[in-house]
Amino acid sequence: MIWVGSFKSLRSALRKPRFGAPLEVHTWLRSDIGLISPFVDWLMSLVARTGCVPGKEESVELALREAVSNAILHGNRMDPRKLVHVRCCCEGTKGVFIVVRDQGHGFDPNSVPNPLAVENLGAEHGRGIHLMKLAVDEVSFERGGTEVHIRKKSENEQKTPAQRTVRSGRCRCAARCALPAEHRNVVCAEQTAEI
Repeated sequence: MIWVGSFKSLRSALRKPRFGAPLEVHTWLRSDIGLISPFVDWLMSLVARTGCVPGKEESVELALREAVSNAILHGNRMDPRKLVHVRCCCEGTKGVFIVVRDQGHGFDPNSVPNPLAVENLGAEHGRGIHLMKLAVDEVSFERGGTEVHIRKKSENEQKTPAQRTVRSGRCRCAARCALPAEHRNVVCAEQTAEI
């Protein structure tokens, strides 16, 4: 079943989907930072109830929270007349797919400075996109940067041998950290604490 409506209306109408049942939600919320946590908590309770990403809900929550925050703060610049649109699709064997779209002017994701570069370590902003990419399997920006696509695969989804190898990689601090192989040369929080 597809649920469509504002966050305010769906919040009361859609409380507990059946466990294991596919879920598709199309909703929107005002650009109000006070709505970020209630919205994310509500949507994540639905995602958790479907069982589409068992044990990976916290990673999805981190990426969703960052995407909605960025849409409200940077995309819509907290303009209460502008909305953030969210589409969430959960299916047991396919995981979760989320699209967050703002009504701002967009941005070039390639122009965002690397938050791990020494000159950016003290910056107040710039870590959200990096965190999203670490938390979920796929992150892409569409429509000139006004739309972020987030995907977290289910453990039940078939993986190729190459995908299984990449996911088993670790950063240089070995077993204490779960950074994927493509981030092996990144200094993780565990290593920073030792320096």
